[in-house]
Amino acid sequence: MVAKTFFGFEEILAKEIQQLGGQEVQTGTRVVSFSGDKGFMYKANLSLRTALKVLKPIKTFKVFDDKSLYDGISSINWSEFMSEKQTFVVDVTLYSEVFNNSQFVGLKTKDAIVDQFRTNTGTRPSIDKDFPDLRVHIHLDREYCTVSLDSSGDSLHHRGYRSATNIAPINEVLAAGMLILAGWDGKSHFLDPMCGSGTILAEAAMIACNIPANINRKEFAFEKWKDWDNDLFDQIIDSMMKKTREFHYTITGFDKAPSAVRKAQDNILNANLEDYVTIKQQDFFDSKKEIEGPLHMVFNPPYGERLDIDMERFYREIGDTFKQHYPNTQAWFITANLEALKFVGLKPTRKIKLFNGKLEARLLKYDIYEGSKRTKFQQ
Repeated sequence: MVAKTFFGFEEILAKEIQQLGGQEVQTGTRVVSFSGDKGFMYKANLSLRTALKVLKPIKTFKVFDDKSLYDGISSINWSEFMSEKQTFVVDVTLYSEVFNNSQFVGLKTKDAIVDQFRTNTGTRPSIDKDFPDLRVHIHLDREYCTVSLDSSGDSLHHRGYRSATNIAPINEVLAAGMLILAGWDGKSHFLDPMCGSGTILAEAAMIACNIPANINRKEFAFEKWKDWDNDLFDQIIDSMMKKTREFHYTITGFDKAPSAVRKAQDNILNANLEDYVTIKQQDFFDSKKEIEGPLHMVFNPPYGERLDIDMERFYREIGDTFKQHYPNTQAWFITANLEALKFVGLKPTRKIKLFNGKLEARLLKYDIYEGSKRTKFQQ
């Protein structure tokens, strides 16, 4: 199998797969390959926090032109995977000098599948782009073509709990990956001081309680496959829910917009996480740390891309609030506004390159000590 992910998440996804019990785990660029049985495929889709899709490769062959592509697709016995009464769709990823048009590759693939059924049965399956019974994934890398079945369907960032979003919501997989990179493990208090629609809070609570990332999702593509095993799937859900754990700290979200607070509360309710997460209307810049002991903070401030704000003043206030009101805090945030970082007025102890959509971003860590840094080291 192959799990797709974002740039910068390959190593943490590989670790997730190993901890889940995957074999032969290998990282590539934005992908991790591994092996496992059908039950493990179900488990991977349910649990992996940093995977966007889980693909099951069924054949790899060389392509030199459109005929070799057509012949390669035709050499697969498609009746193993679907019937002529079912629907399918073809997705294409292209890194090839032989082909430069993904639509053409998709069309050739569709023709080869349809022609095989028409020859063998006299009828043909239809295309359904929205709700297909089978999602076929074509990956062309130079002269190699890998044909896979998409076991996930919609991208796995569609967790199923987010019904309401704000102007610039963060992708759920990006939020989970940031939390894992930030070392969040549920062993301290947590704050997202600019929580928007609550995505980081939901992902933080699911990590803290070891709740499977996609437990709220309505469906996966493999549920329409010929070898779908409902009993096995139910057993896997039961065994995973037995591994959830208690959480003994607080998870809090602030947002200064009442509309955002309402949306975040709705999404936390949808995710059945209301016992763990508290959200309140609060301007971070007027706040101070309310709990004793260490605090873990992770957030996604505005970059100035979609929200029009005074960036210099805004990022200076982030730094001032850290220094003056949040001692003994490990603070992380992501931003694509690399210019604005110099106004924070603190030196980050870590910088990790990520992408938020197409925007190159940095995930930054700031260690805020009790008193000054020097007194910490003198003690």
